[in-house]
Amino acid sequence: MTPTPSPEPKESPRSPRGTGMRLIVPLQGVVQGRGGLILGSLIPCALFYFLQFYLKRHRSPPSNPPPRSTSAANLSELPRSSSRANLLARGSTGRAHVSARASSIAKPNDSPYYIGLDRVREDPYDEMRNPGGVMQLGLSENRLSLDLIEEWLSNNLTDSVLGVRGGEALGLSGIATYQPMDGLMAFKVVMADFMTEVMGGRVSFDPSRLILTSGATPAAEILTFCLADQGNAFLVPAPYYPGFDRDIRWRTGVELIPVHCRSCDNFTLSITALEQTFNQARKRGQKVRGILISNPSNPVGNLLNRDMLYDLLDFARERNIHIISDEIFAGSTYGTEEFVSMAEIVDTEDADKDRVHIIYGLSKDFSIPGFRVGAIYSSNENVLAASRKLTRFSSVSTPTQLILSSMLSDKKFTQEYIKTNKKRIRTMFHLFVAGLKELGLECTKSSGGLYCWVDMSRLISPYNEKGELDLWDKLLNTAKINVTPGSACHCIEPGWFRFCFTTLSEREIPVVIERIHKVVESCKPPI
Repeated sequence: MTPTPSPEPKESPRSPRGTGMRLIVPLQGVVQGRGGLILGSLIPCALFYFLQFYLKRHRSPPSNPPPRSTSAANLSELPRSSSRANLLARGSTGRAHVSARASSIAKPNDSPYYIGLDRVREDPYDEMRNPGGVMQLGLSENRLSLDLIEEWLSNNLTDSVLGVRGGEALGLSGIATYQPMDGLMAFKVVMADFMTEVMGGRVSFDPSRLILTSGATPAAEILTFCLADQGNAFLVPAPYYPGFDRDIRWRTGVELIPVHCRSCDNFTLSITALEQTFNQARKRGQKVRGILISNPSNPVGNLLNRDMLYDLLDFARERNIHIISDEIFAGSTYGTEEFVSMAEIVDTEDADKDRVHIIYGLSKDFSIPGFRVGAIYSSNENVLAASRKLTRFSSVSTPTQLILSSMLSDKKFTQEYIKTNKKRIRTMFHLFVAGLKELGLECTKSSGGLYCWVDMSRLISPYNEKGELDLWDKLLNTAKINVTPGSACHCIEPGWFRFCFTTLSEREIPVVIERIHKVVESCKPPI
């Protein structure tokens, strides 16, 4: 059966006629609904670009192409530096700026503490190679017992780095791979035991509440970050360690308010002075978030007794603020006074553990500042959680932790080290103080630390900070001795200086005393 042909569609009377419009007719249908507005827009574009492509492919080449430029021919041979030279010739549009924070930090040192350290680096004393160099008494560093550390390392270094325990080595995978940023638990355990040993065994430290950092400086900064906001403040008994001004303030924006202590009280903190400073800060609109103490004190060397620590805890409780206790010199005591850790005070109190935080490290008591090991001890879960994350920026290397895990696990060695080190510090203290007394210079009563706090006020003129800095300049540039003036420690009384004696050997003490003697003689009024 033959299919019936369909009738031809009738032409709309409105449809345009002629071959010139055949392409437009289907597009009109598309726009009117069979393909939608989108296809109605795309098809003309596609046809236009197809026409351009067709014309380009079938275009005749020019009969006489222009000659190639000689400069173009040699362009690929030009060295890259020539274009760079042209850019330099045009000049820069301006200096490459850094942040305001970096600019303030990059400024030259203005504290005598850091200026003195720079001078020693430029011209260090050496008995044989540079006997006329600057002698270092401005850095709290213990070089008296390095021989004990060196002897242990020479006998045990290889096994300790590899993490050998009972014949089983940790291997490279346990050293070279990522480990917990806040410290290996095995190292935390031995570190907690060592802290207990250093503090006389009267308090136990829980390793799970220990956060390890690359030195006590980041430990202080992390705690500051956790406890205070930018613009808040800590109260600090003064004179205080001059490094706190950088360690605490630089990146956190937290202010330090000195609580001035006086020589008539042996520069010992009093609750009265603390109360007055707190109230004055509040009147100025400053929000005090904590108290930062050093025990033993740096730079004075005195200890906070048990009653004062209880009073401090009561003061903090009543005002709802924190206490940071820097106890990095806890094992460097040499007097008859008993050292009491704030951890021991907190252990006897059921409440308020959340507001007490302790800083410790191995730089002073264990003579290894270059190993960069510090610690935060806290019972505050929020502080611990934040600190664990912040140690990402200041973690201790795994090889360092393995070496020190072995060393601190050697109880026979640590006990002998602590005993010998204290004896050597005591001997040096008495020798140095005796030499100063021969020059008519007195020190405050002290029982801890690696330094003595010397009264040189009778040698300064005028009796103010300027007179003190003039004397400091003589000691540094004439006698070639770097010491720390009291003004760098925010001491309210001019004429006091910190002398760090554990950077010296016994045979160097007479050299130092002779240099000081020349300055003392030059400061005497003419007869």
